[in-house]
Order: sequence, then C-alpha cells, then structure tokens
Amino acid sequence: MSSPFLPPCETRATGPSRRQFLAGTAGIGLVATTMMLEEAIRGVVGEAALHQGRVTLDVPPLVENGNAVPLTVTVDSPMSEADHVKAIHVFNEKNPQPYVIGVVLGPRAGKASISTRMKLADAQRVVGIAEMSDGSFWSGEAHVIVTIAACVEDLN
Repeated sequence: MSSPFLPPCETRATGPSRRQFLAGTAGIGLVATTMMLEEAIRGVVGEAALHQGRVTLDVPPLVENGNAVPLTVTVDSPMSEADHVKAIHVFNEKNPQPYVIGVVLGPRAGKASISTRMKLADAQRVVGIAEMSDGSFWSGEAHVIVTIAACVEDLN
C-alpha cells in the first residue's frame, strides 16, 4: 500500500534514523570523555598497574547545583613510615579539565583523607587515586548526578 506522503520503498533513504544518529553521537562523546579521563589518569600513574580498592569517595549521589559539590577522599592506610599514602589525586569524567586536584601527603599526616569542593559540569563519574609509599596505585570511584550544571546558572 503506497502513501501520498512517502516515496515508494525502493526510493527511501537507507541511512540511520534520527534516533540511531543521536545514540551514535552520544556514544562518540562518551568515548571521547572516557579517553580524556583515562589519559589524565595515565599522566599520573604512568604504566603502573591501577588496583581497585582502598580508596573511598564520599560525595552526594544527587546534587542540585554543580557549582560546589562536596567531596571527601579517604584511603585505607596505617600512615606509618613504612606504609603510607604519598599522594591523593581526584579526576572527573566530563569537565573540560579532568584532573581536579593532587595532594601530597606523608606519614606525619596521621590520616589519609582530604576534603574539598569541586565544580561538576554534568552528571558524571568521579575517580580518586592514591599513590602509596611502595609505588602502587589504588583507586575508587563514585557517580554523581547533577541537576543544574556548574557555570550555567543565570546570575541576573
């Protein structure tokens, strides 16, 4: 059955639908942001293995305003002379600058924990990396949903 509004089947375009196109471009954006995040992390850890665990991120899972998102990163470490955290690094997935902060610690810090606030441009993954005194790297992550992205509020 033919329609006066659509060309016959033989002449219809066979390219992707609008939905397929949008899904594909979203996938490309996700791959690009993930690659930027991974590249930033590799800039800190180099070729060293990155182990999961020992790092806990305390960040609200749902944030109304991305301009000042509270974050605490804690690392499971005795903080002794022989076994301590040398540095804590924080990365995010979708901000223009994925490397948020790096803090150098030593055994006299007493506690392997940092607290800060950061801007988040969108809902995304936040990653914490701990560099240990033995040269190993440990990581933890959290996902944050941001309802109002940082830097887009109308200040009038």
